[in-house]
Amino acid sequence: MKIDFVPFFKRYEALAGKADKAFAHVKERYPEAVRCAPGCADCCYALFDLTLIEALYINYHFNQQYNGKERDLLLEKANAADRKIHKIKKAAFRSTQAGEEEETVLKDVGQERIRCPLLNDEDQCDLYAYRPIACRVYGIPLAIGGKGHTCGRSGFVQGERYPTFNMDIVHEQLMALSAEFVQAIQSKHVKMADVLVPLSLALLTDYDDAYLGIGPSPSEGKDAAEGGEDV
Repeated sequence: MKIDFVPFFKRYEALAGKADKAFAHVKERYPEAVRCAPGCADCCYALFDLTLIEALYINYHFNQQYNGKERDLLLEKANAADRKIHKIKKAAFRSTQAGEEEETVLKDVGQERIRCPLLNDEDQCDLYAYRPIACRVYGIPLAIGGKGHTCGRSGFVQGERYPTFNMDIVHEQLMALSAEFVQAIQSKHVKMADVLVPLSLALLTDYDDAYLGIGPSPSEGKDAAEGGEDV
């Protein structure tokens, strides 16, 4: 089944465009506080997950832009990062199962630092034009989980009021767009839109028909091939 990603990607890009405008607005009003500049890669070590539509978007443009040895090297970096992230998440799960407060566990996970596989040796993003929304707004005040967050390298003063970009609202919009996509392709995996993945796994995943839950499953295809017509 050939999927037309364009309508969904355009809607995603509209959300990304709003994020860019929000960042530019805050930077214009508080230039001394927004200290993002070439060579600063603090956000490129943060741990966060992507919704389905964002993972598909990044995977698509990664595969369009890279091939051969260069692509293989980036995938090696993604694989190494993903193994580290898996260990962190596994340890976090064990902590919650042992009775530790979820908020404490999430705070500890948020302090972990994993180098993004798309961050090159010059501390530049190898897929900058298609970077996630979380990367686009890092550096300005954010609302995440109903709480305020700022980059530790920024000049925003704790306790003062600033324009704040609400990541919770954006996350809800991305989840809704992902759910619409799953419904539009008539996927067998009706809960696929609920799955969040780190960027490393988004690069590594082959979003083929089998993954997306469209078309016949391998067993159905085999049955059809073996069935034939009665004579």
